[in-house]
Amino acid sequence: MLPLALILLASSQRVELFQSVLQVRAGEWHAEKIGLRQRRPVVIAADFSVRSGPPQFRLALLRRQDLDRLQEGRPNGFLAMTATGTSGRLRYVVRIPGDYVVLLENRSGDAGAAAVKLQVALEFGPTVTTLSPLRQLTIILISFAVFFAIVTYAARRLLRGMKH
Repeated sequence: MLPLALILLASSQRVELFQSVLQVRAGEWHAEKIGLRQRRPVVIAADFSVRSGPPQFRLALLRRQDLDRLQEGRPNGFLAMTATGTSGRLRYVVRIPGDYVVLLENRSGDAGAAAVKLQVALEFGPTVTTLSPLRQLTIILISFAVFFAIVTYAARRLLRGMKH
């Protein structure tokens, strides 16, 4: 089991897209565009930490068309978002190729700018999924049935061997 886990860990790959310290003024945001053309799922990993200035930042992931709607003041949607604070981490599995945006927003009411370190990376590797509860139950029931069939067969063979 351990060798399999090591092989899976070794097969994962991380590609740094962006790492920089940014100056973001109060009420403004910084956007990093990501174009994904992969055919398999990929994890967008983004981290931020405030180096100096107001601590009211949040990080969001959205589709490119939602950024356009946001800029026009129209309703838009976010795929993932961190809580407001001095640091945050965002991980999101993208299964559909397209254009995405990591948005760093200064939600502070202060007039000053803040220095914020932003890191954005893509993580390629095995995607872990779970079975539905019905399939889990089916597998458990089949396993019990096979187990008890083997135990019953072995018990009958032992009893028959003991009688002779």
